[in-house]
Amino acid sequence: MGNAPSGTPEGDEGWYVDDRCTNCDVARQLAPTLIGEVDGRSEILRQPRDAAEDGLLHAAAYACPTRSIRHPARRLDPALDPFPLALDEGVLLCGHNSTHTAGANSYLLRRPSGSSMMVDTPRWSEPLAARYEALGPVTDVLLTHRDHVAHGRRYADRFGARLWIHEGDLDAAPDADRVLRGTDPVEIAGGVVAYPLPGHTEGSVLYVADERYCFSGDSLYWSRTTADIEVAESVVWYSIEELAASLARTAARLRFEWLLPGHGDRKRLPAAEMSRRLERLTVRTRDLRPRPVDFSALRW
Repeated sequence: MGNAPSGTPEGDEGWYVDDRCTNCDVARQLAPTLIGEVDGRSEILRQPRDAAEDGLLHAAAYACPTRSIRHPARRLDPALDPFPLALDEGVLLCGHNSTHTAGANSYLLRRPSGSSMMVDTPRWSEPLAARYEALGPVTDVLLTHRDHVAHGRRYADRFGARLWIHEGDLDAAPDADRVLRGTDPVEIAGGVVAYPLPGHTEGSVLYVADERYCFSGDSLYWSRTTADIEVAESVVWYSIEELAASLARTAARLRFEWLLPGHGDRKRLPAAEMSRRLERLTVRTRDLRPRPVDFSALRW
């Protein structure tokens, strides 16, 4: 195949990952049996064997922020775009991750009224906005921190929704409609509590809904490597000591079953088990010290 597309192994006529891959881990979260990390980037481990696996690969391709998962002979099938993808009856994964948020995951939180709240944002497009809104009105766009503000104002305006951010990161979204202040938890809607958690950035926030869902931004994530909750210590922009203090102040108050981060994997466990793991994470984090930012050190 002398004319193979960039990133296609010579002689391979199936799915491949092109050289725009940024190793964000999004595709591996959705199709872990088909896509793996090889030399600091995603690679196709094997081709799909049936329709179910083809669907997994399409989900990964539609979520990939750089659109790096490709096939040399055919285009993605729009009928196999699964997003928004229900994780359970109360929350959906938006997919269509954006390069402007470093490929962060975003979510729709369903409320008993039939409305939704969007937590962080996918890439912007009018058809996507219409698709999300078709599930019911979106009343609020909740930003977890400054790295994920891209498209926030645009989605909020499109939905007629309120845009939220913490004062510590307000300079990144100065036109926000609601500004969280200080470090005390605040109930921002029925069953939805914002927990300021300075550390990754000065204005990082956890949003916990119904004592079931924790939208953790870049503060916490589930690591497949360690099989545990972790902090992304190698990419703390503000202060690892502040993150440790935030966890010490906050962890005992948190109760949830689903950990839903911006970066890193998702995980569902019984609330009591999540609490035990958070307690151990708090102990581990207090011993961490500042280090140079190093994306390659992340243990996805």
